[in-house]
Amino acid sequence: MEETRRAVSVYYESTVDPSHILLTASTSEAYAYLFKLLCNPGDQVLVPRPSYPLFECLAGLEAVEVRQYPLVYHDGWAIDLDALRDAVSERTRAVVVVNPNNPTGSFLKLAELQKLSELCAERGMALISDEVFADYSFAEDPARVKTVTHAEQCLAFSLSGLSKVAGLPQMKLGWIVVSGPEKLRSEAIERLEWIADAYLSVSTPVQCAGPQLLAAGEQVRRQILRRTIANLALARSVFCGSAITILEVEGGWYITLRMPRIRSEEEWTLELLEQCGVLVQPGFFYDFEEEAYLVVSLLTPPEVLREGLARIRGLL
Repeated sequence: MEETRRAVSVYYESTVDPSHILLTASTSEAYAYLFKLLCNPGDQVLVPRPSYPLFECLAGLEAVEVRQYPLVYHDGWAIDLDALRDAVSERTRAVVVVNPNNPTGSFLKLAELQKLSELCAERGMALISDEVFADYSFAEDPARVKTVTHAEQCLAFSLSGLSKVAGLPQMKLGWIVVSGPEKLRSEAIERLEWIADAYLSVSTPVQCAGPQLLAAGEQVRRQILRRTIANLALARSVFCGSAITILEVEGGWYITLRMPRIRSEEEWTLELLEQCGVLVQPGFFYDFEEEAYLVVSLLTPPEVLREGLARIRGLL
């Protein structure tokens, strides 16, 4: 529905042409559409490591191979651009960035986007930017990329949806914003519309409600951001002076704890669960390359989070 696409454009402060927006039922479905669009069976997409562990499943369902490129940490996260370039093969069709990344909470930087755009244009690849957490930055940074909806050098796709924008995962409405050189963009939109018409997955009721839900989402985002910022400050105070380090985080809904390597991640996770009644996720869920990292949600109610963090420190 054009009205719903216009409402999505308003979310981007009316800087995006509604005709460049394609509605989907979710970000996961958006990935499926893009893998269908860009890849033949056996083709490859590059995805970040560490990151959300859904890419292999979604790509595998489309008979597409995932190759990982590393994010490196030196008092902050950055893309290893040399390793990413080395991972490109003749069958690589797209580079996926998650901005900010989940769970590291690291944003794409302008200098990184420039390099990625040049590489994608040079090799005929597309850039896919998952921006579902883009509204949840903890501080402003002029070097940071919020969205790639205005990419010019290469074909690019920006993904988001109500799940994070309005805190409504059950409403099943996402979208793809297509940008890049006009010819590539127009061809991609035409083919994506054909794919979407083949599935007809976005329900009419959620499209009708979309403008109101997006408008209501602004208040929800403020509430979530207030909680995550307060909980981040709480976590820093609880672990201050301890052997537990909170890795630098720029946004999102999670923090990563670097634990002493006296136990493995699995041992830390199971001991916290069985002895302390605390549920965390081990870093290997997200393909962290080293031990020992634990991932903690910042959405937890503050009183529950305070008790859980105190138990983690107490176990240490």
